[in-house]
Amino acid sequence: MVDTTSLRDAYGTLLDAASTVTGSGETSPVPPTGEWNADQILAHVALVNATTIATVSAASAGAPTTYDTRTAHDIWTIERVIELAGGNAGLRERIRLQADALCALGGPMLSETELDTPVPALLLSHDKVLLNRPLPLRDLITGLADAELPGHTRQLLALLPQAAVDD
Repeated sequence: MVDTTSLRDAYGTLLDAASTVTGSGETSPVPPTGEWNADQILAHVALVNATTIATVSAASAGAPTTYDTRTAHDIWTIERVIELAGGNAGLRERIRLQADALCALGGPMLSETELDTPVPALLLSHDKVLLNRPLPLRDLITGLADAELPGHTRQLLALLPQAAVDD
């Protein structure tokens, strides 16, 4: 079984950062070149979550599956998710519910054999391939807590004026 405590904590930290950025009213109006605004970051996380949930669900059903994050980087899809979720508050609620689902799915529901299932994975960042090889399903889940969510938490907090970050 995957210990989902760090995953739940990483989601809590991300959502706290998103609330801080949204509540500050002082976010950078234009993100740094090549970066996303807060809503785009949250939509990307929601898309990664949806991909992870679909992959975990397929593996638990014994169905062939892959893990491909290309859609989570597509700007049209990101903007569509923002619209469908109803903006920032809707995105934060969607992520909170996805976190609940992933913690339930990645925790006691899956057997060790399922968690060890190799899943062909394609992970991108800034249009560059980070990984293109099979990963155990458990590594996809723990990767959210260890890398994906903390990285996007830092990205959100970078949108705050420096004075707000120093406080």
